Amino acid sequence: MVLTKGSGVRGQGSVRNRIQSFRDLLVWQKAILLAKEIYGVTSKFPKEEQFGLVSQMRRASVSVSSNIAEGHCRQGAEFRYFLSIARGSLGEVESQLHLAVELRYLSLSDTLVACSLAEEIRKMIVALSKKLTPHPSPLTPAP
Repeated sequence: MVLTKGSGVRGQGSVRNRIQSFRDLLVWQKAILLAKEIYGVTSKFPKEEQFGLVSQMRRASVSVSSNIAEGHCRQGAEFRYFLSIARGSLGEVESQLHLAVELRYLSLSDTLVACSLAEEIRKMIVALSKKLTPHPSPLTPAP
């Protein structure tokens, strides 16, 4: 199996030869950047949101990288399952960013980096999931 840049893995090569740890996954690295960005933008929220929207956004953003890491440690179909959970958490983050703008806790410009990272991560998760999906071997024609 060859993984390309879009699949969230640095460089090309087989999964076993190139990827020693989840830390080697570019998609995981981007997810860490997203969590750091969310921690930064939520620091501007009102104090009364500390245990509400701030907590939810931070937990959802951390969940993205955590599920990528856990899935990588499990391999195969379980890896795809955890990637789907990471993708769901990414959707949560995007929805919560939208709500934060609607509530005027953030401006649209405050969310540009996080939204851009989220879109990039989503594409990488989808590509990686496809690369991990087993493809049926071609049928040999009958003589």
